[in-house]
Amino acid sequence: MTVSISPASTNASTQIRHGQTRAPLVRALLFIVALLAACVPAIAAADNRITHAEIVYTEDGHVLNADFELDLNPLLTDALDHGVALHFVIEIRIERPRWYWFDMAVSERRLEYRLTYHALTRSYRLSTGSLHRSFTTLSEALNTLQHIRNWPVANAGELKPGVPHEVELRLRHDTSLLPGPFQLSAVANGEWDVDTGWLQWTFLPEAVTSR
Repeated sequence: MTVSISPASTNASTQIRHGQTRAPLVRALLFIVALLAACVPAIAAADNRITHAEIVYTEDGHVLNADFELDLNPLLTDALDHGVALHFVIEIRIERPRWYWFDMAVSERRLEYRLTYHALTRSYRLSTGSLHRSFTTLSEALNTLQHIRNWPVANAGELKPGVPHEVELRLRHDTSLLPGPFQLSAVANGEWDVDTGWLQWTFLPEAVTSR
C-alpha cells in the first residue's frame, strides 16, 4: 500500500515547525523588553535622594535625624488617589570594621510607613506601627515622611566611642507590599520604584564624660 502526503499536510507541518521556531524568539523579545524596563529605576531614582543625615548621642543611645527628597510621579499619585496604599521603608545599617575579619554588624533598623488616601474624608493618612496622622494634602504627608527626627538606631553602649563605624542609609518604596496585579506591573515598569539609593558615611562616636 502506498501512502501519499498531500501538499496541505506538508504546509501544516511546515507551519508547526515555523511556530515552534518563533516561540523562543518571542520569549526572548519579551525578556529583552523586561530587561529594558528594569533599567528605568536608575533614571527614576535621580530625583529621590538623601539631603542630610546625622547620628546624635542621647542618654538612651543614638538617634538619627535625616532629610529626604522624594518625587512621586503621576503613576504613583494616581494609584494612591484610587485607593492603592504605598509602603515606604527607611533602612539603616551600622557596622564596625574589624581588621582580622569581616565588619561586624552593630545595628540594623527599619522604619516602615504606610501612605493611603481616604476618598470620603479627602485626606491622606501616614501610618507607622500603631501611630497614624491625617493630612489634608499629599505634600503635607510627604513632608512628614521626608523629615525623620530622633529615630533610635542604636541602643546605649552598642557604638564604641572613638571607634569609626560605617553607616548605610536609604529610603525606598516597598513594591512587594503592593496588591498582586500591581506587583506584576512594578516588575516591568520602573515608575513604581522610589529609591534614594544607599548613602554611606563614616561615623565616629564621641566619648561622653559624666558631669
